[in-house]
Amino acid sequence: MLVWVIYDIIKTKTRTKVAKACLSAGIYRVQKSVFLGELNLNQIDQLSLKIERLIDLEKDSVYIFPLCRDDFKKVKLLGQAFDKKMVTDEIRTKFF
Repeated sequence: MLVWVIYDIIKTKTRTKVAKACLSAGIYRVQKSVFLGELNLNQIDQLSLKIERLIDLEKDSVYIFPLCRDDFKKVKLLGQAFDKKMVTDEIRTKFF
């Protein structure tokens, strides 16, 4: 399923670690503190646990929103938007 990960983290070092955790999970950065990609439920749980260990639960916030493909097709992209096809694996599957 598609997953949005959105965070507001105070310390730069922690933000960097969370970003690396998201990238290593295989999701794409669409903005500085926003990631999107395809993860299964087990991968979502693993990423959640990893991030929970990194952040300050009293000061930082991280949102992980699952999104079905039908709803993703309804997403409105305005301005300099990311490549929806890259995030949904439509392009990656062409190379493999």
